[in-house]
Amino acid sequence: MRELIFLDTETTGNEPKTDRLCQVCYEVGGKLRTEYFKPPVPISVKAMSITHITNKMVENAEVFSQSEMKRELEGLLKEGVLVAHTAAFDIAMLKNEGLEVPRHICTLRVARYLDSENKIPEYNLQFLRYFLDLEVAGNAHDAEGDVNVLKALFGRLFNKVRESCGSDEEAIGKMIEISSTPSIFRVMPFGKHKGRLLEDVVKTDRSYLEWLLGQKQDGEEDEEDWIYTLKHYLNQGAST
Repeated sequence: MRELIFLDTETTGNEPKTDRLCQVCYEVGGKLRTEYFKPPVPISVKAMSITHITNKMVENAEVFSQSEMKRELEGLLKEGVLVAHTAAFDIAMLKNEGLEVPRHICTLRVARYLDSENKIPEYNLQFLRYFLDLEVAGNAHDAEGDVNVLKALFGRLFNKVRESCGSDEEAIGKMIEISSTPSIFRVMPFGKHKGRLLEDVVKTDRSYLEWLLGQKQDGEEDEEDWIYTLKHYLNQGAST
């Protein structure tokens, strides 16, 4: 079975196209490694308020592009499987630094896929930590703490997937497959239809979903899952 690389990044902001890494933490084979880096763009005040990583803290830190960690990660990613929560964002951050990710598991997509009865109201990492009562150490929004939560969440999801697979390797393959396909939201998490099933919303307020699709397509953030979801229900509604 391929080696699993549990990874979390802290960044200068939330825009994949322009923001960069300022902390990277990963665990492979039980060995945890974490480092701070000086990014080529300033850390935003918003990011500092969440991560508590300031520009002063990293002004004398090494640049990631010249680091031993980058060289080590490059080799690990070629052969292993990246495990991350909202993996598309971490992958984008790594690509900004010239690293490719051939295989990955997104614990957010796997959690949403397994929640067929819509019992989980939110899927962010720290919410899942407490909703699923995961026993882990570490603080929220610190890369090292988030990796500890990530490992615990992965273990819970892996055991669930493994129940329907013939082997550990097949379970990993299934999780990679799920992670490589946009996931579908089932319940509207915000707005005037918050809490309603999207399959019902498209029947009563199709124009709202059409408007929302336009907003997601025109936005700067990566909204692949939302765009996929809205097209799915709009196409489904058109055929009924």
